[in-house]
Amino acid sequence: MRFYEVWVAAQSFHGKEALTYSYDTPLRPGQVVQVPLQSKQVIGIVKKEVTKPNFDAKPLSELQEIIRIPSELLELLEWLRTYYPAPLGQITSLFVPSNLSQKVRLKPNTEELNVRIPELPPLTKEQSDSIDQIIRSRERSFLLHGDTGTGKTRVYLELAKQTLGNNQSVIILTPEIGLTPQLVEFFSGQFPDQTVVMHSNLTPARRRMNWLEISQSSQPLIVIGPRSALFSPLKNLGLIVVDEAHDQAYKQEQSPHYQTTRVAAQLAKLHNSKLILGGATPNVTDYYAFKNKGLPIIRMTTPAISSDLSESEIQVVSIKERDNFTRSVWLSNQMLDKIQDSLANKKQSLVFLNRRGSARVVMCQNCGWQALCPRCDIPLTYHGDKHSLRCHTCGYGSSSPSSCSTCHATEILYKSVGTKAITDELSRHFPEAQIARFDSDNLVSEQLDKHHDAIQNGKIDILVGTQLLTKGLDLPKLAVVGVVTADTALTFPDYTAEEIAFQQLSQIIGRVGRGHVAGSVVVQTYYPENSSLNAAVNKNYSLFYEQQILERKKFLFPPFSYVLKLSCGRKSVNSAKKTCENLHTFIESLPLSVKVIGPAPSFREKQNDLYYWQLIIKSKKRDQLTAIIKQLPNQINYDIDPNNLL
Repeated sequence: MRFYEVWVAAQSFHGKEALTYSYDTPLRPGQVVQVPLQSKQVIGIVKKEVTKPNFDAKPLSELQEIIRIPSELLELLEWLRTYYPAPLGQITSLFVPSNLSQKVRLKPNTEELNVRIPELPPLTKEQSDSIDQIIRSRERSFLLHGDTGTGKTRVYLELAKQTLGNNQSVIILTPEIGLTPQLVEFFSGQFPDQTVVMHSNLTPARRRMNWLEISQSSQPLIVIGPRSALFSPLKNLGLIVVDEAHDQAYKQEQSPHYQTTRVAAQLAKLHNSKLILGGATPNVTDYYAFKNKGLPIIRMTTPAISSDLSESEIQVVSIKERDNFTRSVWLSNQMLDKIQDSLANKKQSLVFLNRRGSARVVMCQNCGWQALCPRCDIPLTYHGDKHSLRCHTCGYGSSSPSSCSTCHATEILYKSVGTKAITDELSRHFPEAQIARFDSDNLVSEQLDKHHDAIQNGKIDILVGTQLLTKGLDLPKLAVVGVVTADTALTFPDYTAEEIAFQQLSQIIGRVGRGHVAGSVVVQTYYPENSSLNAAVNKNYSLFYEQQILERKKFLFPPFSYVLKLSCGRKSVNSAKKTCENLHTFIESLPLSVKVIGPAPSFREKQNDLYYWQLIIKSKKRDQLTAIIKQLPNQINYDIDPNNLL
């Protein structure tokens, strides 16, 4: 009889170490097996053979097919346990489908792949230079900072072609499932037999088949999908591309709370492969890391499609000037005129609305004033039950104003308009137009990936949506972009507000002027003088970055510190607050170099009849924060390296 430590891939397993099982024949590390856990049979991964334990070990069973996890993924699993502390079952579940034990017959993977072969234009000099630099460089990590429309995807394709030629596989990550059809069409047209899709919207059977195809393939593959595709069982990985690497969707919101770009860097290190972080608006933290470490930052500014068209016309419309809004409360005369011209010319329009952080914000309708926390310099959030303002980072509070402290007007807004209201307003003005709304509230049948062809072909006249429409879409018939409230992101009560506002405005402006048709952009804002918005309008990333670095250094926000967010939910406000106060005292008693901020009520203070309060811990040493996690009492939620502090 032999004995093996097995990593159990079950969400219900909250242990921190592998479990020991028995088996009568030799097994190799990485082999996928089936093991008993409580009253169920679950999937496990063999870690190593061990000596006989001092207890009766339960027997495991092999799967019908011999499946092994590559050694690099085993090392990645070990690294994840330390870097993102979490229950082992949750971490292991990232690496294997839960239904592998079912009998599966592989079928040709044709239902997700569009095999139309797109005609590829010649590479621009800038694209060729970027490709050559990446191939010839001894460095492993690259930041591909390319403006929208410069052809970053074409660079990815040429690098993928070279990687496949070296008998190595490729992972292409996208922030949203809805964007995969566009990438799949592009890559499968060139590599129809080597492109595999992996994402959670596939049926369980299809996802399992695709995973097995990847695991058992004798040829190099291109795997395309969102962050979960990173854990595909590729044996010889040569290239990882994280497209739109700035996107917050790359942060796993559930345990183990991993940041995709960081995990991708570790996986690239284990495989000695190339890693490319691509995007038009790099994260401040990523950009700082590349500059600080002297890693290659490749700049692309030349449009991929040469055109005689002039640069997009951008109009900035002040919402405070109500003479601009004589025909609609929310849509300026300038925006309505541009949409009308677009319809007359049989072109598309896109109306963007950012609702981020807008549900509880207090704003002066007359001048755009908003109250800021005197301690953190971030917007205060409105709490309707107490008619008060609160900072969700440090806990500072004040009463809600009855009038504006700047212009003394009494027109105080407590919420803003949503996408449905905007869609209804557009239907009233343009009853003959085909209008479609795309946001996270939509039904599955209304999601972006279900309408990919109709959008591409121009069958939809006006698209209305939120952040999803800013992410990497190429719309050849798009002539007009309208931004309902460009500064809504600035009301987001967090240190990332300026960055989010800059990224989203830059991305949405970049949907037009890509060489297909002449473009126009109408940007509505309360703050036409805001430096981040002006940097986006003028496509000046350097100015934005330098401003942000100064602010973050002053207040010790990332990249100048690591951050841990702790929260607890209790049946009463007092209980939640008291728990966090005790936790604050406990952490400060530890022999660690950390700064504890709070307690303060969470941004969404009440959820499922529980009240949530939180602490923010900063440190210049990340291992100080993981040390805290290992000592946390039960029922304390934690998120290390969070996207925001809310």
